[in-house]
Amino acid sequence: MFIKSKRPISSGRGRPPGERTVEELVREGVVVVDKPSGPTSHQVTSWVAGMFGASKAAHGGTLDPRVTGVLPVGLGGSVRAMDALHFGTKTYVGVMRMHGNVDRRRLEEVFKEFTDEIFQTPPMRSAVKRELRSRRVESLRVLEVSGRDVLFDVDCEAGTYIRSLCVDIGDAIAVGAHLQDLRRTRAATLAEDSAATLHDIRDAIEEHRAGNSAPLRSILRPKEVLLAHIAKVEIKDSAVDAVCHGASLAVPGIVALDEGIAKGSPVAVMTLSGEGVGLGRALMDADEIMKRREGIAVDVSRVLMPTGTYMRQWSVSKQEG
Repeated sequence: MFIKSKRPISSGRGRPPGERTVEELVREGVVVVDKPSGPTSHQVTSWVAGMFGASKAAHGGTLDPRVTGVLPVGLGGSVRAMDALHFGTKTYVGVMRMHGNVDRRRLEEVFKEFTDEIFQTPPMRSAVKRELRSRRVESLRVLEVSGRDVLFDVDCEAGTYIRSLCVDIGDAIAVGAHLQDLRRTRAATLAEDSAATLHDIRDAIEEHRAGNSAPLRSILRPKEVLLAHIAKVEIKDSAVDAVCHGASLAVPGIVALDEGIAKGSPVAVMTLSGEGVGLGRALMDADEIMKRREGIAVDVSRVLMPTGTYMRQWSVSKQEG
C-alpha cells in the first residue's frame, strides 16, 4: 500500500468493524447463506430478513430455485454495499449432461475455448434485457466424466449464465448438452465454508435470545466483507463526513491507497479504522494520486456510512478532503 501522507491523530470517532456488537451487526451486517434447492433467492432473502426483524435486506446475485450454495444476504444498512459483489468473480461446481458420447480429450479442448472472454445472450426467463453481451471466464475445468455426465468447476465474472454456458458447450461438441446440477461455492471472497444454512441461522438466533451470542456472532459479518476484493483508499477522519454527504474524494484527504488502482477502476473508500465510507471510481491511477497535491481522486457514487458518524469538518463553500 502506498502512503500518501503522515497518519493523522485519530479523532476518536472510528471503530474497527470487528468490534461491533451483535445488535449492530443485525442492523447492518451480512449473512452468507447456504441456499437450499427449491426456494427462490428472493424467498430466502425474505426469510432471513424476517428472522432478524430487518426492515430491508438484499441478496448478492440471483440463484435459480434448483441451484444451491453461497447466497450473501445484506441486512439493513449493508444493503447499499451489496453491489460491490458485482466487481468480484464467482465460482461454481456443476454437472453438465451431454446428449451424446464425447471423448474427454475433445471435451477438455472445447472447455479451453470457453475460457477468457465469451459472448452470451441471457436465457428467455432472465429478468435482464436479452441482448448479446460479453463475460469473462477465468477458468473452466473438467473434474470428472462419468458416462455422459461431466463434473466441472468454473470461476467467472458476475452475471455469467452457467446454464447458457453448458448449452453453448453442447453446441461446440456437436452433441448438445444441458446443465443438470449446480452449486455456487464462492461469491467474491465469501466462500461456502463460511456459509450457514437457514436452520443454523434460526438456531443461532434462539441461542442469542437465551444468552449465548457466540453462534450468531460467527454467522454475522460486518458489511466491510463485501469490499474485501476491491482496491481501497484510506482517508483522514476530517474527510469522512464530507464523503458521507455526497462529496467526491479530493487528493488532500487521502492517507494511503492500494498500489494497483487504475483510472476508472472501482475503489472502496475506507476510514483509518477500516470502516467502509463509500464506493466509487478512480479518476486517477495510483501513481498520479501519489504525485498530485490537489484534484478529485475518486468519484464517489455510493455512500455506505450514515452522516454524522464522524464530526463534520468541512463547509458548504469548501468541501475539500
